[in-house]
Amino acid sequence: MPNVSLYCALDTRDRSTAEGLAQRLAPAVGGLKLGLEYFCAHGPDGIAAVHGAGLPLFLDLKLHDIPNTVAGAVRSVAALQPHYLTVHTAGGIAMMRAAREAAEEEAARRGVAPPNLLGVTVLTSLDDSELARQGVTATAREQVLRLAGLAHEAGLAGVIASPHEIAALRSEHGADFHIVVPGIRPASGGGSGKGDQARVATPADAARAGATALVVGRPITRAPDPLAAARAIVREVADAS
Repeated sequence: MPNVSLYCALDTRDRSTAEGLAQRLAPAVGGLKLGLEYFCAHGPDGIAAVHGAGLPLFLDLKLHDIPNTVAGAVRSVAALQPHYLTVHTAGGIAMMRAAREAAEEEAARRGVAPPNLLGVTVLTSLDDSELARQGVTATAREQVLRLAGLAHEAGLAGVIASPHEIAALRSEHGADFHIVVPGIRPASGGGSGKGDQARVATPADAARAGATALVVGRPITRAPDPLAAARAIVREVADAS
């Protein structure tokens, strides 16, 4: 089993809280995830402040618009040098290709590494019944595999998917395809409830299935001791190998 990185999701709009958690968790986690809530509150300066902790940054903006607009957005955030950046696979192949080309061109212009673009497939808060209400006749698993195929065809580095689809994605797309997995809940200890996630698994199960990176938020950030909670998840992954 390859090394699996742990990214902590700093799902807050409070800058001091995010910066404090970033510094506190730096000894244990492999990276930090910041999303729309924080980005809309603090913009690039707030992102750069958290990035100052020295950890790889996962900028989870879930970009979804016409190709030209998404390409422009990717160029705009390239200066932040995120390790991961998300776009919605539902935007289509042309949009994803435009995002990839923009990332590569802007990174080359700046002399930095381009972000690894990840395609968001089916949110882990959705299940088969909710997809059916939206008019999607496929199951969540079928839809994830279909959308991941589009992301691979567009040249994206990988996808965001729930733990339930990891093994099938790894089998279909090979060892180099990034499978970044939210919906992770520790096997024991505080903060292990589902919350608003419908499709979840333990860190050990996700690691054994072939995840590249795990994304964990509340089980770490809302724990009495976030650093200890993060270290416990790292141990759980290591014990699975």
